[in-house]
Amino acid sequence: MFTPLCSLPLPAELFALAVHPVSPLVALGFATGHVLLDRLPSSSPDENDQGLIQTLWKTRRHKGSCRCLTFTSNGQYIISAGTDGLVKCADTETGRVVSKIAVPLHDWMTRSGEPDPPTLLSSPTPQHLLLATDSSALHIYDLRLSTISHKPQQTHHPHIDYVSSLTALPASGSSTSGLPRQTLTTGDTTIAITDLRKGIVKQSEDIGEELLSSTLVGDKAVVGSEKGVLRVWGVDDWDNEPERIHVGGLHGEGADVLSSVPERIGEQLGCSDGGVIAGMGDGSIKIVGLGKGKGKLMGEIRHDEIEPVGGLGFEVGGRMISGGGDVVKVWEQATIDGAQDEGLESAVNGGGADSDDQDAEGDEESSDEEEKQRKRKKRKKKGKGGAKSVGNGILGFGGMD
Repeated sequence: MFTPLCSLPLPAELFALAVHPVSPLVALGFATGHVLLDRLPSSSPDENDQGLIQTLWKTRRHKGSCRCLTFTSNGQYIISAGTDGLVKCADTETGRVVSKIAVPLHDWMTRSGEPDPPTLLSSPTPQHLLLATDSSALHIYDLRLSTISHKPQQTHHPHIDYVSSLTALPASGSSTSGLPRQTLTTGDTTIAITDLRKGIVKQSEDIGEELLSSTLVGDKAVVGSEKGVLRVWGVDDWDNEPERIHVGGLHGEGADVLSSVPERIGEQLGCSDGGVIAGMGDGSIKIVGLGKGKGKLMGEIRHDEIEPVGGLGFEVGGRMISGGGDVVKVWEQATIDGAQDEGLESAVNGGGADSDDQDAEGDEESSDEEEKQRKRKKRKKKGKGGAKSVGNGILGFGGMD
């Protein structure tokens, strides 16, 4: 299946992990509000990079914890959101903030609401940024505008409770741009589909258990639950009963995070119809093969003995990244004889530049209570970090078209 290449100890508890879409870069966000960007060595043996993981930059981006991270679809920018009530957009190469906005309050129309901590970020197209919050709000911003106020272009509430996952659905056959226009969200015990132009177009009935995660595998949407059940729908077949794959084990561990397996790797693993990896609440990672009504558990590896898996993904070279607790691991597909590639050193080159933000200076200690509340992804809504109310002088996401 997969064998570990290295294990990287982290300076604080990991709250967010994002993998760059086109380069071997991994961004990490921490309970302390810090964000750092690591570059993995090339997966090509012809590259002379000494097999070291290099920290390109690190910064204290938020006064509270960094709750979520995402790259824009082309990877030019990295966007983070924290319990300080700010969303910051930075240049991926330098880490320098180019613009920022405030997370809208619970009731941003009347300005009488309370701070609304962010839970998820997604940039499914070059034109759109999606921001989900504890209050179940899904804010949609248009990145083509040269100046964006605190008010998003659209706000929807697809669920009663907080939004636990965001997954862009493939473009329809009639699309002229080829860009995704609909997003699958999970929250509480329901699924919803939101069109970036039309708003909420579909909402499910109560499924009966809390839904924590989702991903797209070809033309199939996979949703993970608190009891470790993966439900699989065709993206054009929502009205039929989904296939169910049980991966939670005897204790019904939750499928906290999901990631699709790249097609090339899936074929080598024997997942001819696509594969998915599930990061579980007990620290294990389940490898699942999908089929026509015959999805099955292919194998299991372990990220940690205690801490849940909080982040998963595959970088451009096909290596799997897992994060959770105070460690990040890099994995490669196991060779036929089970040998492990010795080329990737666990040492980190700490020569990257610091780019500490002026507006993130101050006490760097996050509360112990806030760290504890992030032990499970589904507990994001219980954060005690407390977003701070911010003023109206907000910069726009300029120059991102």
